Amino acid sequence: MNKSSLGSWITTNNISVVETMCKFSFEWLCVDMEHTAIDYNDLLKLISTIQAYNKKAYVRVGSNDPLIIKRALDIGADGIIVPMINNVDDALKAIKSIYYPPIGERGVGLFRAQGYGFDFEDYRDIKSKKIEFIAQIEHFEAVNNLDSILSLNHLSGTIIGPYDMSSSIGRTGELDCKELKDLVKKYEKISKKYDKKMGYHVVPIDYKRVKQKVKAGYNFIAFGFDLHFLGSAIKNQLNKL
Repeated sequence: MNKSSLGSWITTNNISVVETMCKFSFEWLCVDMEHTAIDYNDLLKLISTIQAYNKKAYVRVGSNDPLIIKRALDIGADGIIVPMINNVDDALKAIKSIYYPPIGERGVGLFRAQGYGFDFEDYRDIKSKKIEFIAQIEHFEAVNNLDSILSLNHLSGTIIGPYDMSSSIGRTGELDCKELKDLVKKYEKISKKYDKKMGYHVVPIDYKRVKQKVKAGYNFIAFGFDLHFLGSAIKNQLNKL
């Protein structure tokens, strides 16, 4: 798993914005339902748009909740990013919600993902088994428990949420502080022992930071988010003006 996969974050329900993001070389886009006003009707349109451009559609759900995860999957998400996975029990709970029996306990619906019932067998036997579970690592406890989390068979990988991780050590938003850097180094050392996605959300619109993460061995990188790209371009041009 050496090849780096680059994606970005979607925080608005504007289809035109998502289509614009899809015009570029992101391999995947993640719809954020934790910190935005995006609802399930929006999610249906956003996932459909992303997949129409042959990009993977991930959903960062609002919490490790079976109902929320089930609805995102039935709408057609290719992968689920679950926030605040701090230990094995958290990860196992997510796995139960994401996968059908005998792996998990996901309920059966016949919505968009299953072709409204007409493609159910194909979805059950093939597509549902390719769903990715990405655990968001955003607390120092998660780093301390990372070995046991990464040992789980049905975990596709992890991704650091740097802002919440900085908050967990009382340094909210101080992304360059030594304490956070030490935690990140510990995360990297442990993650490299496993053949799973090692991720980081590079929020600042700075390609140099992305290159640093690639050099450090990350292979699942989220770069910025839709409105931050827009705002950064406006700010840059107005500063020059």
